Amino acid sequence: MRPRSGPTVEHRILAVRLRLLRERAGVSLAAAAQALQAHPATVRRIERAETGLDARQVRVLLDRYGVPAADAEPIIAGLGAASLPGWWHQWRDAMEPWQQEVIGMESSAGLVRTWHPGLVPELLRTPAYAAALDRVLHPDGDPARRERRVELLRERQRRLSSRGARLWALIPAAALHTRVGDQRVMDEQREALAEAVHSPHVTVQVVPLDHPPHPLTGVPPLHLLRVSAPEIGDRAILETPGVRVDIVDDPDAVMNHSMRIDAACAAAPRPGTPFPVL
Repeated sequence: MRPRSGPTVEHRILAVRLRLLRERAGVSLAAAAQALQAHPATVRRIERAETGLDARQVRVLLDRYGVPAADAEPIIAGLGAASLPGWWHQWRDAMEPWQQEVIGMESSAGLVRTWHPGLVPELLRTPAYAAALDRVLHPDGDPARRERRVELLRERQRRLSSRGARLWALIPAAALHTRVGDQRVMDEQREALAEAVHSPHVTVQVVPLDHPPHPLTGVPPLHLLRVSAPEIGDRAILETPGVRVDIVDDPDAVMNHSMRIDAACAAAPRPGTPFPVL
């Protein structure tokens, strides 16, 4: 069975607004559920964007919360856009379930900060590098599904660039020494990185091999996503390859990760410093 496409940011924003309206009205989950003639878990799932948005349910909730018609109508009008599947929906057969939430946030992020301890970060990988790495990570994988994953990555990169979103990557020099694929693949990847730094929306810092430890030394792949919507807080994504992916939304925990990446970037050579010679 194919996984359900993750919620869009528009869906998340509307879900948060419904929760805030309920809380401001002093209505409990149980009372809201009673208005819907449903279980409180249904309201909780609506407020967490874990289920589709039903216009009848939303109208009932807004009425129960005493929302004036002038305030309710824009919310109802936004249901159509919030209910549309994300652009990544067509690739869901080649995605891990956690990727749907991450890409949903990434697709509206104005800033993506990324760190990888030993490889070129995903959003800066060439198709050949991504495919070669996929063959290592999924040696028995379906070639057609592999190609779909590479296509999805290219579309993510294209959309990030077309929106003018900022990408800030911190890379250890070890990533440029770890050979993925053959020498041609690595040469192409290195050229792509050198070209990427000329984009006004891309910042790349490379930590030399002889650099002292920094706050991200030993930390698994880390990504910070910032969406310019007050209802949506920053997200931190921590990857433990082959084990799990943690999507962190607790503000204090996200701030802790943000401070660590700030300190690591401050300790690294300034952006624009030439890449180390291999």
